[in-house]
Amino acid sequence: MFFYLSKIVWWVAAPSNVLIGFVLIGAVLLFTRWSRSGRRMVAFGALGLLVCGMAPVGIMLARPLEARFPVLSQEMAPPTGIIVLGGSIDQITTAARGGQVVIGAAGSRITEAAALAHRYPQARLVFTGGSNALFAQDAEDEAAAAARLFAQMGIATARITIERESRNTWENAVLTKAMVKPQPGERWLLVTSAWHMPRSVGIFRVAGFDVIPYPVDFESRNTDREIRRPVLPMSRGLDLVDRMAREWLGLLAYRVGGRTDALFPAPGPARP
Repeated sequence: MFFYLSKIVWWVAAPSNVLIGFVLIGAVLLFTRWSRSGRRMVAFGALGLLVCGMAPVGIMLARPLEARFPVLSQEMAPPTGIIVLGGSIDQITTAARGGQVVIGAAGSRITEAAALAHRYPQARLVFTGGSNALFAQDAEDEAAAAARLFAQMGIATARITIERESRNTWENAVLTKAMVKPQPGERWLLVTSAWHMPRSVGIFRVAGFDVIPYPVDFESRNTDREIRRPVLPMSRGLDLVDRMAREWLGLLAYRVGGRTDALFPAPGPARP
């Protein structure tokens, strides 16, 4: 129920959808006795879309998320295993295109995990993610597609473990821990988008799985120039605002629900 509810609520609450809603409702009100309110709603929605689409709002939302956990040194000690969170494969398009694996916006999760697997040939590679789609549940799950792709990238299938039942990050953590049964002293890398890392680490801590963050898939360049220039195209700016706003709201919702160890998880030991 939580999975379906979160999908539906976010579709309604996404900033771009809310702003478009203001424009549409305001446009309807223009032809009623509430035309003055309608003009205000249209103006507010249009201005909001312009600001969110072209100003670096999404970048500013992404920066603190991506800076929370540092990029690890290439000289780090060999890990026991590499855990890759799902969200990088378009399972519906993959199925529609005859099984050719279609990588989405978070493709760095796959490519960086594969690079790590080649760098540390003794490490176990774990991909966690089933189907996170509301529809087309009969399509091949993301984990199975990822396993095929990793094999095509030269990683031995004997090293690959897939967890194919999870639909969100909480289930990623709980089901992966149950599957790999981590032991004291082991080193497990967690590979996911840098902006998604704080919530992911907090969730894994609550699940009792101590992981080492390995952030990838950065959205911001962390330069002064990017916050002084408009974001183009406008659709990219709106998409970035939607995704970063969702992540911040996710941090709040998961903390309220007791599924992260802190409101904004940080490096260091888990909080009680």
